[in-house]
Amino acid sequence: MNSILKIEQLSHKYTSSWAIRDINMEIAQNGIVGLLGSNGAGKSTTMNIICGVLNHTEGDVYINGFDIRTQAESAKKEIGFLPQIPPLYTDLTVDEYLRYCAELRFIENGKIKSAVEEVKERCGIAHFSNRLIRNLSGGYRQRVGIAQAIIHKPKLVVMDEPTNGLDPNQLIEVRKLIKEIALDHAVLLSSHILSEIHILCKEIIMIEGGRLVFADTMDAFDNYMPSNSLMMRMENPPPIGDILNIQGVTRAELLTDKQVRVYFEGGEEITERLVVAGVQQNWQLREISLEKGQLDDIFKTLSSPQPNS
Repeated sequence: MNSILKIEQLSHKYTSSWAIRDINMEIAQNGIVGLLGSNGAGKSTTMNIICGVLNHTEGDVYINGFDIRTQAESAKKEIGFLPQIPPLYTDLTVDEYLRYCAELRFIENGKIKSAVEEVKERCGIAHFSNRLIRNLSGGYRQRVGIAQAIIHKPKLVVMDEPTNGLDPNQLIEVRKLIKEIALDHAVLLSSHILSEIHILCKEIIMIEGGRLVFADTMDAFDNYMPSNSLMMRMENPPPIGDILNIQGVTRAELLTDKQVRVYFEGGEEITERLVVAGVQQNWQLREISLEKGQLDDIFKTLSSPQPNS
């Protein structure tokens, strides 16, 4: 069975500088894979190559088994692309624009109307069929952009910063739509915002300095760095000074009247010490749990300069 996306030893050079170098990745099934990296890391270059917008210098890219370089037409039929700035013609109505996109995607004339109606319904824009795109809000323009990317039912949908610039309400709705699309499409979603990737994705690929520095599940990413803090919930919390007196505790902060974050050094035997102290001093401990590595700290660690190979 073909992978939906397979990249082998992908590299691209602008003049004398390598934008990306020796990238390998694979998406084998539906769902959302996050492409994470700081600005200028090589994310957009990688996505442009995947979508056939940019002819790469070295390596191979396969979309559902088709080589993007030698079988470009077949490969591109399997791709839907939403660039960071949606490719909208704002003087067209929603219907006019989506019919145009359907024609570009070689959808048969007799099936264009049903394809347009289906994608409008799916993206929640059916009530704006005759509205000029320039009169839509940012959130609904983004929905139209998503609609053009999936109108031909591609195997792979590539989205570059799809929630950038949306207000909180629009953000929630577009996230929900992306999750629904991922039920029957593979979605590659790029962002430089850690929290956005964390909310939407179960797997993550991180590029930094043009090189792949991480590729695994979001749980593995969260656990990449060992925890040095834990949360305690108590019915009868002690003064902070009593917690600071416990061996291994470096800092403690009261979050609510019953919840404390404790920072520590050394092994995880700190948990046993806190439990023993809690019993002896009647803290009425209800919960104690290690915190996962902080996203920002993980990002800094992974994005530090990599040795050249």
